[in-house]
Amino acid sequence: MKTILIAAFSLLLGFSAAVQAQTVYEHNYLVKVGDTAPDFTIREAGGESYRLSDLRGKVVMLQFTASWCSVCRKEMPFIQDEIWKPGKEQGLLVIGIDRDEPEETVKKFAADMKITYPLALDPGAEIFGLFAEKEAGVTRNVIIDRDGKIIFLTRLFEREEFDRMKEVIFAELAKK
Repeated sequence: MKTILIAAFSLLLGFSAAVQAQTVYEHNYLVKVGDTAPDFTIREAGGESYRLSDLRGKVVMLQFTASWCSVCRKEMPFIQDEIWKPGKEQGLLVIGIDRDEPEETVKKFAADMKITYPLALDPGAEIFGLFAEKEAGVTRNVIIDRDGKIIFLTRLFEREEFDRMKEVIFAELAKK
């Protein structure tokens, strides 16, 4: 009996340490600026599949979004016109990560929003959960440098923060 209690206590301590190991940062992010971005497979709606790590050498903007998100819908035209259009000529990749919606919904969302950057599928919000607590809201942007490091994070859409994000993106693109 004593051995069983010791084993159970050890298991409980191990579980407690694992739970405590997950740090939550501002805005419920699980990552911070300076971290290497978690790797995952991107599956574009109606398109190809590849890993985030395959994009090393390029500046990447991940836009976490969903069709039901009014703030996302407000931000997307600004991303399209002020970041994607001028940035793609300089090698920027913008990838929308659509939270837990069927492929047909995601395709319709992209068409409705008139965006030309790809939207990728995120069943079960598994990709989202690598970057933020799953219960947290979308309308997030993660900017990743050519080495795979996170260099900027946003939450919601505020013009001042958006403009700072643009500065970071275009400064990074200028480094070539």
